[in-house]
Amino acid sequence: MSGARLGRVLALAAASSLVLAACAGGGGGGTGGGDATTVKIGFMGDLTGENSAIVIPPYNGAKMAIDEYNAKNPKNKIELIKYDSQGKPDQATSLITKAVGTDKIVALIGPAFSGESKAIGGTLEENKIPSVSPSATNPGLAKNGWTYWHRVVANDDDQGPGIADFLIKAKSPKKAFVLSDDQEYSVGIAEAVTKTLKEKGVAVENDKFAKDASDYSSTVTKVKSANPDMIFFGGYYAQGGRLLKQLRDGGVNATFASGDGSLDQQLVSGAGATAAEGAVVGCPCNIPSSDVTGTLKTFFDNYKKSANADPAIYATEGYDAATAFIKAVEAGNTTSDAINNFLKTVSFEGVSKPIKFKANGEPENNDIFVYQVKGGVLKLLGPSASAKLEG
Repeated sequence: MSGARLGRVLALAAASSLVLAACAGGGGGGTGGGDATTVKIGFMGDLTGENSAIVIPPYNGAKMAIDEYNAKNPKNKIELIKYDSQGKPDQATSLITKAVGTDKIVALIGPAFSGESKAIGGTLEENKIPSVSPSATNPGLAKNGWTYWHRVVANDDDQGPGIADFLIKAKSPKKAFVLSDDQEYSVGIAEAVTKTLKEKGVAVENDKFAKDASDYSSTVTKVKSANPDMIFFGGYYAQGGRLLKQLRDGGVNATFASGDGSLDQQLVSGAGATAAEGAVVGCPCNIPSSDVTGTLKTFFDNYKKSANADPAIYATEGYDAATAFIKAVEAGNTTSDAINNFLKTVSFEGVSKPIKFKANGEPENNDIFVYQVKGGVLKLLGPSASAKLEG
């Protein structure tokens, strides 16, 4: 079936869904009214694949927010339906057909990754399904003219320069080597870091390899020959851990840095504690630890009880993305259009940051935080503007 025809089929299915919801007292025009309604909201991302550790925390955060809301026994309850894309754009494309055409979701938390976001953004737009991603950071996503798309995380045009500026301040490099695999996110953040380093007078060499490659010997040889002062890898921890191990095994000892896709303990386990020691990871996320206070402490305790784990990357962003939709439904908006209109003006103090969207769906707040592997554990150093490397 052609993309255009598929879009029309989904649009008709979504329209039929809204008519049925209205007939059941679902709130003509999204205003509530009539009998109680159950609003279906999807969550899409890699929940079982090789980079699922980046997506399970925001899913847990979103689920916790919705469980807390439903526990209040509101008039309009929310059903969270999960769609495991394994981070693959083709799976996301298949899943969104089911989500819109069969499950009749009215909104989507996600997709979690940039590649799948790009793959289904047009379908969401055509079917007028509002989405809020907790973790997709490719800058191009905000340049498609989509009016139903949003994210609560800073993009790589913020993250890349934030990490690059931090590394320049911390290490004063003369030469850098920027690497990536061929995934949408990986290429985007690598380009952003390369651009900033060059603008600041750092000589940069680049290399790219296939996502599914396991032997990086050709890349290691290139990096060793270049003898850079620092290395930046644009990509996810599954590839980053293997790459870092092979770089260190190959005698490359330059400072290794990466972005939010590598912010998981599996970067350390994949590389080995010795190889990973001192590695730097930037992220537009502030992960609460056990020694925080106030709102973050409440979130930490509730998340640990709900998920049986400490909060990890994008747990707070998942909670905030869900909360944006919760606030819309709480205000009586139960149709996709009404929810999307509500998101245009929503403004609240989220757990991760103040949540407010620009006209293009980008968040108003774009802070970048820096982490470093110390003693085999990723440690938060603070905001990129003030953080200092340890050792």
